[in-house]
Amino acid sequence: MASIIEPGWRYLITHFSDFQLACLGSFFLHESVFFLSGLPFIYLERAGWLSKYKIQTKNNSPAAQEKCITRLLLYHFGVNLPVMMVSYPVFKHMGMRSSFPLPSWKVVLSQIIFYFILEDFVFYWGHRILHTKWLYKHVHSVHHEYATPFGLTSEYAHPAEILFLGFATIIGPAITGPHLMTLWLWMVLRVLETVEAHCGYDFPWSLSNFLPLYGGADFHDYHHRLLYTKSGNYSSTFIYMDWIFGTDKGYRKLKALKSSGVEDGSKET
Repeated sequence: MASIIEPGWRYLITHFSDFQLACLGSFFLHESVFFLSGLPFIYLERAGWLSKYKIQTKNNSPAAQEKCITRLLLYHFGVNLPVMMVSYPVFKHMGMRSSFPLPSWKVVLSQIIFYFILEDFVFYWGHRILHTKWLYKHVHSVHHEYATPFGLTSEYAHPAEILFLGFATIIGPAITGPHLMTLWLWMVLRVLETVEAHCGYDFPWSLSNFLPLYGGADFHDYHHRLLYTKSGNYSSTFIYMDWIFGTDKGYRKLKALKSSGVEDGSKET
């Protein structure tokens, strides 16, 4: 793997500074992966393609979709990019580097697994806090403007929430001080995961159909279409935190009803 990556990585570190790669490079990579993975779900919804896999029958209007994209660009350039620039010294202090040698696949894999587990744990509790009455009304309700989510709504949120829940994403790398390559891989995987969780489609090839602990779109879609006091399913990636603390009971009950051939009236709001 290293022999394939090394030439490209050598080009990057010889033509750009650490700051440029860690801040501007990370931002460009995030934007590319986020919009390239999220935009197709807008066109799927508008064209009605693969509608048999769509979780909710309701669609978002083109105006609502365009509002989401406009706000996202504002938040990304006005919040995400400045945060990346400000946090750069912290990551450097914690040991982040872009130089050779590249980390081994064992180190990369162990760190990525650690990041997913830690992020899911921190996100769960932060998300539950955001569903308290005051914080939901003044902060988290922005994210829930879309009761029928599509891929790009995954990062549509109040700026305060972007900072608050963004902590769950960066705490793992901040602790371990990874190689920049590992940090980029983590960012790509996290973006793809959250876009998939908000995509609004439950495909036969979705990871949730193969990995028992993975939540996926069906799990998170339930969270969006119910009232905030009854939603549950607060985890970002996995399902075990909600199972341990009993915040998935409504979802499991609905799944049981569906499996027995009974439709539930709470499918849509």
